[in-house]
Amino acid sequence: MKKNRIFCLIAGVTFLVAGCKDAFLEEKRDLAGYNEEVFKDAALAQGYVDYVYGLFLPANNAQALSWNLATNNDTFAKTTDEFAGETDFNKVWANISYVNSHALNYFGARLTSSVVNNPYTRLKQINIFLAEIDKNGLPEDVRNKLKGQMYFWRAWQYFDLVRLYGGVPLALSPQDPINGEGTALQIPRSSSSDCIKQIVADLDLAQTLLPGKWGNSDWGRITSGACAALKGRVLLTWASPLFNRTDDLTRWDDAYKANLAAKTLLEANGGGLFKTGGTADGVAWGNMWFSEVNNPEAVIVYGFNNLAIGGTTTKNNGWEQAARSKELNGGGSLSPTKELVDAFPMKDGKMPGVSTTYVYDAKKFYKNRDPRFYKTFVYNGAIWPYAGNSTFKQWTYKWYKTAAETVPSLTTETKGANASAVYISKATDPNASNANGNFQQNGMDFMEMRFAEVILNLAESAIGSNRLSEGLEGIKAIRERAGVENLDGAYGLAGLTSRDQLFGAVLKERNIEFAYEGKRFFDLRRWMLFEENSATAARLGITPLNGTRRKGYFITVKSAIGVKYVGNNDPLIKPASGNAPIIDRDPATYPTPNGSANYAAYLDYLYDNIFVITVKDDLDKTNPADWKFTWYPQYYFFGLNENILSASPYLEQTTGWNSMKGQGTFDPLK
Repeated sequence: MKKNRIFCLIAGVTFLVAGCKDAFLEEKRDLAGYNEEVFKDAALAQGYVDYVYGLFLPANNAQALSWNLATNNDTFAKTTDEFAGETDFNKVWANISYVNSHALNYFGARLTSSVVNNPYTRLKQINIFLAEIDKNGLPEDVRNKLKGQMYFWRAWQYFDLVRLYGGVPLALSPQDPINGEGTALQIPRSSSSDCIKQIVADLDLAQTLLPGKWGNSDWGRITSGACAALKGRVLLTWASPLFNRTDDLTRWDDAYKANLAAKTLLEANGGGLFKTGGTADGVAWGNMWFSEVNNPEAVIVYGFNNLAIGGTTTKNNGWEQAARSKELNGGGSLSPTKELVDAFPMKDGKMPGVSTTYVYDAKKFYKNRDPRFYKTFVYNGAIWPYAGNSTFKQWTYKWYKTAAETVPSLTTETKGANASAVYISKATDPNASNANGNFQQNGMDFMEMRFAEVILNLAESAIGSNRLSEGLEGIKAIRERAGVENLDGAYGLAGLTSRDQLFGAVLKERNIEFAYEGKRFFDLRRWMLFEENSATAARLGITPLNGTRRKGYFITVKSAIGVKYVGNNDPLIKPASGNAPIIDRDPATYPTPNGSANYAAYLDYLYDNIFVITVKDDLDKTNPADWKFTWYPQYYFFGLNENILSASPYLEQTTGWNSMKGQGTFDPLK
């Protein structure tokens, strides 16, 4: 039975040290007594580090691909074109204020003696370790590897804060909320630039302390390559328009150098794009999530296991269960939007309506698309295998019970349908079992950072630093691995020559490659692509989300004479005796009735002649009926909310936000 190594170490060592996770932190609170033993014993010190890993990782049953630490759910994904749904960050507010829930509460609360898990309590635990580990005689090589992991997580935490708020207080030594006096805990917000410098310094130091590769039993630990890759992401964010309003080319050049160094280091330690047997195609792309130890694509991994539900060390990944349809006893809770479906190009890499090789047919929207399309979505009639049925077909059509109905009341999805008539198949395992817990007992690790991101981070920073041809080559490498046809010598990108054209291309490629992997929200923010008058959206040829409603599909059946089908029984299922009311959707043999050579051709026939495809816009709220996606520019740098400001009035509020002292004065662009 597969067990994720890092998680088992976290659970096992923590249990040995303290008996329960809260007690483990309680014992270290005063830096004395039993705490000293933690730093004298290599296994206990490792347990401390592993516990910190656990503070950053998704919880049991988290929907890992769309999970985010700042919200502990998929709120940010719903604040993009990936999923529909109202969030605090896409609805109308009477005013922008620190007392509203759109003032993101991720920043945390004032540090207390309580054992909680928020950014500054995580930083406190890291700083305690870094202050104490060198004092008690552990071998240097042991200490260095442990410290390297902790410097990485400190950098990770600060970067996660800075990309949301701008500059934050830099606490680099242990803070004692019990014995601290006066203003000792009153650390003001540092500038964004100083925070970035500290993050980079921590990552540089961590890189020198960590190996390029761990042994199999330590799969999932942070490597020197992971440090370099995160540095590349940090500096790319710093170079992006969100922070870099004057398009300072030195920032782009710094990002380029960092991402090139990360790519080089990762490759030297076996990293690279995942390819099955050296083959680049959509199958290889779709299978990368099911290869764990020594997966070359994995740079930073969030670990899960498939242990029995309810155990003390259970760490199941909730993605498979959430993605699978209710017809299979899955959650059926993920509804991809038509906007994401439309974002995928055709097989030749050119967009629908642009490609002349493959003429786009909205009635058969699934035809001749980028190979990644078929590993990302399941549409009506598509085959979606699992352990119990390798040829399972997901049907999502509806029909009318009576002629008087204006909305069909009968459906193939008798257990309940999702909202968009299309499902997400990305990272769902064709060998997943619903025998134990309805797909819940799933141990797929999630690659929070993949080698493909390093390639596209490098490509984007190359474009930003005017290395345009190098940037194009990076995008081409991603498309080549995916199996996109190269009919124009550039995998569908021929003719894109300007800096802005290539910026647009790399962002659109990220949207496809990383769909539902938690990247879209941050890409839209760092390029300021939400509002209607976005200057960067106009430059890059990207349609902003503001003022839109996210859409899905509605699929019904028409009769042989072309009118809506009315009846009690599924019109496409053949009964035990006799014929299907219209036509058998799964005949024993082909051709029937149009010379179809195989199931794919027969499905095309059904779409041409039987199914009626309607675009619907009721994925978002229909009450009020005029609800539209509404983004406020203040969200580019979130304000501190009432909880932290009332407890820490010395903190400056972000410009554009108010506080009990008036309008904010902290400039996140400095």
